[in-house]
Amino acid sequence: MPSFPPRDIQAQHAALCRDIQAHDHRYYLLNQPSISDQAYDTLFNNLKELESRYPALVHPASPTQRVGEMLSGRLPVVKHAARMYSLDNTYNPDELREFDTRVRKHLGELAFDYVVEPKVDGASVELIYRQGELSQALTRGDGEFGDDITHTIRTIRSLPLRLPQALDLTLRGEVYIWRQDLAAINQARQEQDESPFANPRNAAAGTLRMLDPSIAAARALRCVLYESLESLGADTTHAALLESLRALNLPTQQGHHQVCASVDAALEVIEAFNHSRHALPYDTDGVVLKVNQRPLRERLGATARHYRWAIAYKYPAAQVHTQVIGIDYDVGRSGVITPVSLFDAVQLQGTTVEHASLHNVDYIRSKDIRVGDTVVIEKAGEIIPQVIAVDLSQRPAHTLPWTPPTQCPACGAPLERIEGEAALRCRNHQYQCPGQLKAALWYFTRRGSMDIEGLGKQLIAQLVEQGLLRHHADIFRLPAQREALLQLERMGAKSVDNLIKAIDASKEKRSFAALLTGLGIPLVGQSAADLIAQQWPRLGALLDAMDKDTLRSTLEPIAGIGPKLIDSLERYLKDPIYRAVLDELVSLGVEGQVAPKAPRLGNALEGLSFCITGTLSEARQVIQQRIQAQGGLIHSNLSKQTRYLVCGDKVGASKRKKAEQYGT
Repeated sequence: MPSFPPRDIQAQHAALCRDIQAHDHRYYLLNQPSISDQAYDTLFNNLKELESRYPALVHPASPTQRVGEMLSGRLPVVKHAARMYSLDNTYNPDELREFDTRVRKHLGELAFDYVVEPKVDGASVELIYRQGELSQALTRGDGEFGDDITHTIRTIRSLPLRLPQALDLTLRGEVYIWRQDLAAINQARQEQDESPFANPRNAAAGTLRMLDPSIAAARALRCVLYESLESLGADTTHAALLESLRALNLPTQQGHHQVCASVDAALEVIEAFNHSRHALPYDTDGVVLKVNQRPLRERLGATARHYRWAIAYKYPAAQVHTQVIGIDYDVGRSGVITPVSLFDAVQLQGTTVEHASLHNVDYIRSKDIRVGDTVVIEKAGEIIPQVIAVDLSQRPAHTLPWTPPTQCPACGAPLERIEGEAALRCRNHQYQCPGQLKAALWYFTRRGSMDIEGLGKQLIAQLVEQGLLRHHADIFRLPAQREALLQLERMGAKSVDNLIKAIDASKEKRSFAALLTGLGIPLVGQSAADLIAQQWPRLGALLDAMDKDTLRSTLEPIAGIGPKLIDSLERYLKDPIYRAVLDELVSLGVEGQVAPKAPRLGNALEGLSFCITGTLSEARQVIQQRIQAQGGLIHSNLSKQTRYLVCGDKVGASKRKKAEQYGT
């Protein structure tokens, strides 16, 4: 049992906790930071150092405890203090007036007004404070029971872990993510070959249910509270409740809500907010109209599913019309050609949009999209712009049906369409097609691979066009070409030095599995690379196994590595162009570091094999690591030996069909 420190140390600790919580409040709620990030980090490090010297000071309400231990299994399910109903919704003014009629019928002559507040596009939660300390948090679940997400909720810096008063409160709210933070999350997921989150709601909900709170902490979750099951003093109106919650340093929408005397006044606010909502840093998909007088809510009650005193007014998905002025093409690292529509710049939900992916040949043909057409653009899930329709009434007479290209736009090589695929592919070698080369090098430098910060798409394009990058190994020759780098556009001395440091750090720190993943060998993804790296610790050892003809015999018995993957790996290693580059990497000392094996936490999944597919609520790597930590094996592709198929959203029909055939 650690001894308690002297009183002056206790006072110092309490002061640091208060200061950090106050700075969190100013930064995350008021958007008025009063100290620099460096000064904040100094305070936080002082607190950590103090708690390391005096472990008895560590308390659940300390700012250092926002990220706790990773949970070992499924989230506990807990019953809500009172049922969490969902909101009924409407999309038109007439239905909102019908709601008003029903409310007036129930309340008779009783006087009331409404509160209109933004409907944040996030995940509903219940927070429980006991004696002023955050003790538990739950998802909405089925309304009766929710998942215990206390470990991830505690990472949200806009939520105080301790209130200024020792109150018992059960609060309701929404966890959400700012657009700029979601963009960063999606970029990181795409760099690791994971599907981006379709919208903030999916991202927030998935993050809250993660077992590892450090991932939630990195995703900058935020929270807004709009309800309390307990009365706070004389708070008889919803507007007054928001003020009381705000006085407790809790995040609310106070300042964005409006009190309206009638439904017509509310409709005016709703219309005005539709024009201003995109200026907010987070997404809203409508507003919520509530009876302001809280004592009247019990009289209004609820249906089997919805409250009778509140309703959501949702805005239709934002769409704009614009004219297609051209169809361009992106060339991927595997040679896949993706058509992209170019159009006159338009404003869509607060952002300027000038192009949208047309996916593949079949997509363009099914919609008969032509240059000169007026098309309807919509943001899928309010994130990704896409062409959803052609306005045939405005089609110019001279337009011609789109003709697929026959030559690669980057190198001029013939294109082919493999049977069973929708995509066109460049037949040229990756290193001989500038488009494929740029995409391959960008993939190689991403976080899930060699993690070379500063080597982005624009710089890679410049280096390829200048002849400084011809293949992967050339990256590690760049530190010796400082003067040539200084001649490039937007590359000053500091940028060049930072890039050189990042390249050297990648060479010294990244694992062989990360190197193998970054090469982008067909069928060799992150999980397969991990399995291969367990057999050969460095690139040179893998090449030796290939030369000694022991590669196939070593890999065949390994669950998760099938014959097609081995064939693909052998083809890559036997290709004389790729092999020359791999030998050059070895000569430059770029072989990858030996990664420590993940610790085994148990044997619950010993002997079981899993294939993971679809868009998941957590990073695929996290799920893989959790399975492996319990002794399970990961299969990159579904085979007859696969015991379980773990499915997220957007799972291909062929994979499901195979699973049914195999009895997976």
